[in-house]
Amino acid sequence: MRLSDLRGRTVAVWGAGREGRAAVTAIAAHGPAGLVAVDDSANFLTLPWEGPLAEAAPLVTGEAGFERLAAADVVVRSPGVPNTHPWMVELRARAATITQGTALWMADHAERTVGVTGSKGKSTTSSLISHLLAAVDRPNVFGGNIGVPTLDLPEADLYVLELSSYQCTDLTDSPRVAVVTALFPEHLDAHGGEAEYYRDKLNLLAYGPRTVVVNGADPRLAVELGDRAAVRAGRPDTANVATGPDGTPWFHLAEQPLFPRAVLPLVGRHNEGNLCVALAVLDALDVDVVARKDTLAVAVAEFQGLAHRLTEIADPSGLTFVDDTLATSPYAAMHAIDAYEGRPLTVIVGGTDRGLDYSPLAAHLAEREITVIGIPDSGPRIVEALAGLPAVRTEIAEDLVAAVGLSRKLTPPGGVVLLSPAAPSYGRFRNFEHRSKVFAQAVADTAR
Repeated sequence: MRLSDLRGRTVAVWGAGREGRAAVTAIAAHGPAGLVAVDDSANFLTLPWEGPLAEAAPLVTGEAGFERLAAADVVVRSPGVPNTHPWMVELRARAATITQGTALWMADHAERTVGVTGSKGKSTTSSLISHLLAAVDRPNVFGGNIGVPTLDLPEADLYVLELSSYQCTDLTDSPRVAVVTALFPEHLDAHGGEAEYYRDKLNLLAYGPRTVVVNGADPRLAVELGDRAAVRAGRPDTANVATGPDGTPWFHLAEQPLFPRAVLPLVGRHNEGNLCVALAVLDALDVDVVARKDTLAVAVAEFQGLAHRLTEIADPSGLTFVDDTLATSPYAAMHAIDAYEGRPLTVIVGGTDRGLDYSPLAAHLAEREITVIGIPDSGPRIVEALAGLPAVRTEIAEDLVAAVGLSRKLTPPGGVVLLSPAAPSYGRFRNFEHRSKVFAQAVADTAR
């Protein structure tokens, strides 16, 4: 279904946040017979619905919203509306036509798009792909789950999108190059279970992409893909890391050395894998990676990484504060913890409680000396999962600001304070950017 297919039909946009606002604006321009916006979760964080938005689509809140959804020819839901929402379950039972803004956009732009998803690494990998393409004279527009809704993107010859599992769910077109960086259990409450989450995530691959590129080192991804044809980055026949001509680790394309691992400023082995995936994507887009290796090396060296992903904050105390608020699962937090191995470390965890199993985090920390501070809502449950680990010190703080203050007392000089919450931000913050801003402000306010 395309945006143009909504002309003359009644449409209900479910969600009044960033995605819902973009959908209303885009759909209104295509002449629907009727357009309404529905928000069943309005609270003190909700932004005003006024001006051109209110003129294009009246906003219905609360329980009355379901009647408007059920009466519409097409429901366009925001990604934040989970598959398990009771209204979604009922609408599916009634065979309602349900789509998303990203699905509407992809129907018109798939052939010009690189789509990147994954339980970990999709933000960094998609950003790397966009950055490296621009460096080799392949201009592109970057958007998606990074905060720019697809329906707000300008026209371009090439797009690179970061796509969440929620956005992948309703796609009926696959991008030209479909990329998956990792798979592990996440967002299970929204998808209905582990199998359903993997199904929805891998829906990105379901509609005939020209090329599939995946992280060849990810075990769960290997199981889910089976023998499906794919470029498996990290393996010797594609982009990989191996011993280079000077005896140190180098990035290679198959057997051709490109540049030293030391060129990449991002910490952690997982970021090596992210760059391997990005280089494999460039190769799939017919970029001569070997011929352009010097240009790519400079671009890699200049890559600063993403805000909110292992972003270090300068502090006069000598402590290193690290914003990794995009780490919304225990597995993501584990990668972040590994990146600072060997330094005294305090980790702040907790956020929206989606019922995730934190035993993998406990197993990961079994032999590690570390301090963990739990904050609402899931922090106390994470701390409980770590009980009994002999070298793990745990504390509870009433909120993120209090946790930052406590971390200053508990972290030895020269140590690291890592916000890697292993949980999303919703409920107490508008979004991950809001949580990051509160963290940075707390660091500044408590500096001596």
